[in-house]
Amino acid sequence: MKPLWFTAGALALVLGIIGIFLPLLPTTPFVILAAACFARSSERMHDWLLNHRSFGPAIRNWREHRAISPRGKKFALIAMAGAFVISLALGVPYWALLAQGLVLVAMGSWIATRPDGPKTG
Repeated sequence: MKPLWFTAGALALVLGIIGIFLPLLPTTPFVILAAACFARSSERMHDWLLNHRSFGPAIRNWREHRAISPRGKKFALIAMAGAFVISLALGVPYWALLAQGLVLVAMGSWIATRPDGPKTG
């Protein structure tokens, strides 16, 4: 079972890294998923993610406080709005826009209402 968890973690991490460069693909959820998968398969990779300068704080904030930083919320909501605007520009059918809009509003509301986590600095 460990190889499956490791593969899932590696795939999630790759998607998260791609999300750094592709604004419509979220980074943080994939990195959190990767950490969860690596916790079940590779202590070395799990520790590396938790101690990573960029990824570690978001993972710890979620794990310890079920929180998303204000900056993370802002970028997530902007990316979601951008995805909807692109769908509009591409002429996606109205029924699909409606479905996408409902999901984005629901998920955006959920993201916006998560705690910010502890104040740092």
